Amino acid sequence: MFVCLIWCSQLTVISSGPTLLAVYRTSPQPFSSHVSKPQNISCVVLKVTKNEGRVAERQEKKEVIQAPPTVIMFSGSGLNGTKGLRRQKRDWVIPPINVAENSRGPFPQMLVSIRSDQDQDISIRYSITGVGADQPPNEVFNIDPVLGKMFVTKPLDREHRSSYHLRAHAVDMNGNQVENPIDLYIFVIDMNDNRPEFKNQVYNGSVDEGSKPGTYVMHLSAFDADDNTTANGMVRYRILSQTPHSPIPNMFTINSETGDIVTVAPGLDREKVSQYTIIVQATDMEGNLNFGLSNTATAIITVTDINDNPPMLTSRTFSGEVPENRVDVVVANLTVIDADQPHSPNWNAIYRIISGDPSGHFTIRTDPVSNDGMVTVVKPVDFEMNRAFMLTVVVSNQAHLASGIQSSLQSTAGVTISVQDVNEPPYFPTNPKHIRFEEGVPAGTSLTTFSASDPDRLQMQYSKLNDPADWLSINRTNGQIVTTAMLDRESVYVKNNIYEATFLATDNGSPAASGTGTLQIYLIDINDNPPALIPKESQICERINKNVNGVNITAADADTDPNAGPFVFELPNFPTSIRRNWTISRLSGDYARLGLRYQVYLEPGVYEVPVIVSDSGNPPLSNRSVIKVKVCPCDENGDCTTLGAVAAAGLGTGAIISILICIIILLSMVLLFVVWIKRREKERQTKQLLIDPEDDVRDNILKYDEEGGGEEDQDYDLSQLQQPDSLEHIISKPPGVRRVDERPIIPESQYPIRPVVPHPGDIGDFIHEGLRAADNDPTAPPYDSLLVFDYEGSGSTAGSVSSLNSSSTGDQDYDYLNDWGPRFKKLADMYGGGDDD
Repeated sequence: MFVCLIWCSQLTVISSGPTLLAVYRTSPQPFSSHVSKPQNISCVVLKVTKNEGRVAERQEKKEVIQAPPTVIMFSGSGLNGTKGLRRQKRDWVIPPINVAENSRGPFPQMLVSIRSDQDQDISIRYSITGVGADQPPNEVFNIDPVLGKMFVTKPLDREHRSSYHLRAHAVDMNGNQVENPIDLYIFVIDMNDNRPEFKNQVYNGSVDEGSKPGTYVMHLSAFDADDNTTANGMVRYRILSQTPHSPIPNMFTINSETGDIVTVAPGLDREKVSQYTIIVQATDMEGNLNFGLSNTATAIITVTDINDNPPMLTSRTFSGEVPENRVDVVVANLTVIDADQPHSPNWNAIYRIISGDPSGHFTIRTDPVSNDGMVTVVKPVDFEMNRAFMLTVVVSNQAHLASGIQSSLQSTAGVTISVQDVNEPPYFPTNPKHIRFEEGVPAGTSLTTFSASDPDRLQMQYSKLNDPADWLSINRTNGQIVTTAMLDRESVYVKNNIYEATFLATDNGSPAASGTGTLQIYLIDINDNPPALIPKESQICERINKNVNGVNITAADADTDPNAGPFVFELPNFPTSIRRNWTISRLSGDYARLGLRYQVYLEPGVYEVPVIVSDSGNPPLSNRSVIKVKVCPCDENGDCTTLGAVAAAGLGTGAIISILICIIILLSMVLLFVVWIKRREKERQTKQLLIDPEDDVRDNILKYDEEGGGEEDQDYDLSQLQQPDSLEHIISKPPGVRRVDERPIIPESQYPIRPVVPHPGDIGDFIHEGLRAADNDPTAPPYDSLLVFDYEGSGSTAGSVSSLNSSSTGDQDYDYLNDWGPRFKKLADMYGGGDDD
């Protein structure tokens, strides 16, 4: 088997030299290599023979010749089944074609020539298919159908598409396939046409102050769209500048391959430099500044604070003063200096009192804005007990100091606080003061001495501040309480048996001070209120009912036990009719039942029944009360009937009957009046006419006391008498009087349009104007909406009224008046001369 390897400079697309293309038979992968001879070609023929399992190789080197255009041959077997050499049965594998991206042309640029070994016998037409040929993107590649030369028509972009797979076809003039299609692989060779790009233009990082060299700070990365397996896409990093240069210009370094920034020198101090700005450059071609493309980004490194500065008080001693008996008062202000970041745990100050205040009178609060310590009184101080305080204060931060940092001696100071004497008000040692007394004690009774104490030992005077019932008085010098009226437990001023009064004690200091005290008197009840009967009114059946046979009664007593119930209910001995008609039976300690005696019948009415009620006090108190009982007839349920209730109200049977008769008479009068009104209305509506309707020869006599017209006056359109809302239907018509009820059958006379009535209420003017138009309109029908006053009707035997002669000297015959009916009889007698009926 012979294999010929051909170096083809026509397929070379990079500067490293022509590409070695090897053609195999049934080889699974194409073979390619690079040689260093750019212009010449040497043909190496390898003859491989198989002899008894051993392979012998012989290499013959031919002379160097100029490389012709690469020719890719189809398989020699074809599709016609022609028998020949064995070579025609071989399958060829075409190596890939490499094309550089961004080629400047000229275009179209030839890539390879494809031909079939049958083109000597028949005419062959070549074509290519696939992405880039007949599939989008179309026409990137094309082929000369006759010569089989394949071209690229435009520059290629590897970042857009890195390879193409095409298929070459050979057909005859009839379109019949003469060769099996061959696969063509076109690889786009990368060029360094893309700069490295940072994801962000500004990166932010941070590092603690005082960090050791080698401390990681932050990471930057840039992306290069070129092939990262070649130098075109290999990015390297370096730091161009650092701002500021304190303490040295190179405080940081960057890993050229990973982009990690770390510290390289000690001395980071936030209090001196709080932020660094670093310009980082990324370059491809493995950082080669001569051939590589570069880009820059900014890294901002913030030096974060640590608690490396202890707080220091601005003075070793502080002082202040406070009035006695005052709280929530700031008496001293402690100022502190801390170089750490303000309003952070490393800066916030915490103050503590370590000595000088065993009773806890003071505390130190931190001002959140200024960080000062405010010494505040939380428990009142007494000048008479402590006139000054010597406090020892220590200050620290909210966060612990950093490792290796010692506290400053200036973190401790002394605070001297002086107490100012003020006039303290008197106070009552027992407040409120409780005492117990029976109610009813007479005026002038001494109850107690309510005295106060003054811390300054000054003289005091007492006065009454609040005494609701005005029952008490107080001695101005010694505070003795005396009654001025009798104490009454049942008074409205006593709540829960306690009467409360307030007194004032005032000293003679300058200015004067006063204190108040409350005296509470618990009043013990005595039996000073008799019981009262409940209820005051009730009702009872006139005869004993099986279910209800009495009235339940009880009593109310303003006193309390044991001066209230149980109560004793009795009927008085006088008058004797009370005990004869009524009886009381005990139900319980507080209730009894009042009822009629058996077989006793009382007339319906209201009866006043006296009852004596006694309480259980010692001695007991009694009260004669009267209950009004209504005796009335009852129904089956024991309830008073309506008639019985009226009778029980005190009216007799005669009075009730009289009242009912009066009511019936009044209703009858009202009914008669209504009937009379209705009849009068009916008579008015049915008033007789002058003549009977059947005798009316004209049949058009109107009844003038009614609203409306006769028979011929009932069908007219009232809308003609109203002011129209819109005059468009009138204005739009031609000049002349037009009727809306009938179209004229003769030519209309031209009349001016009737003027518009200025106001809807001017109906008179409107009617007269319409009448004038109707009188002058020969086309108006006889049944106009306007009345025709000279029309006398039809079918009258008398003819026209104008034919009558009113002269009395003529020989006119008036006998026909007798035929007009009884209503014209008078006229017949006057003019006809006939006899009276």
